[in-house]
Amino acid sequence: MTATYTFDIFSSLDGFGSHHGDWGGYWGKQGPELLAHRLGRYSEGQRMVFGAATYRVFEQLFAAATEDGEGREVFDPWVTRMRHSPAYIVSSTLTEPLAWPDATVVSGDAVDIVTRLKAESDVPLRSHGSLSLNRALMAAGLVDFVQVTIYPVLTGKTGEERVFEGFADFDLDLVESRTLDGRTQELVYRPTLHA
Repeated sequence: MTATYTFDIFSSLDGFGSHHGDWGGYWGKQGPELLAHRLGRYSEGQRMVFGAATYRVFEQLFAAATEDGEGREVFDPWVTRMRHSPAYIVSSTLTEPLAWPDATVVSGDAVDIVTRLKAESDVPLRSHGSLSLNRALMAAGLVDFVQVTIYPVLTGKTGEERVFEGFADFDLDLVESRTLDGRTQELVYRPTLHA
């Protein structure tokens, strides 16, 4: 049986994956329901897949964060659970050992690597972020689910990293939807390359 692969991404309503403003983590819109739901998503057995750039961002966040100050959201329970999940880092520049507790660096073509991982894994695969990696994997038809958490903000001035910029055209079939804390939307789609 082939393992499923979920591309999990955060986005502002106007399609940015991050910002350089004073919003804080989660654009300041996290709430108890969102955090509990995220923990539930990461409590299931799974393996993470990251590109090198996203891995480096996570490591910088963990190195710079303090539990009671700047960047403390990296200590949220779901993030801690994600960080302690087995992870594959697709990179031709990183080498082991890495600071991530259970990470394996795999080099080569991302499509070939994820094709092999999907065939061999006994648990689902999940990627949080990693836009370039997931752009290639979606184009190759390897992404089973796109999970988008949409925060109720417009970041026209401070938004960075347009989430789906450069992606091919896809039809999306809605599989799940929910509202968290009365304001944040989580939408899960099954993508199909638009012919």
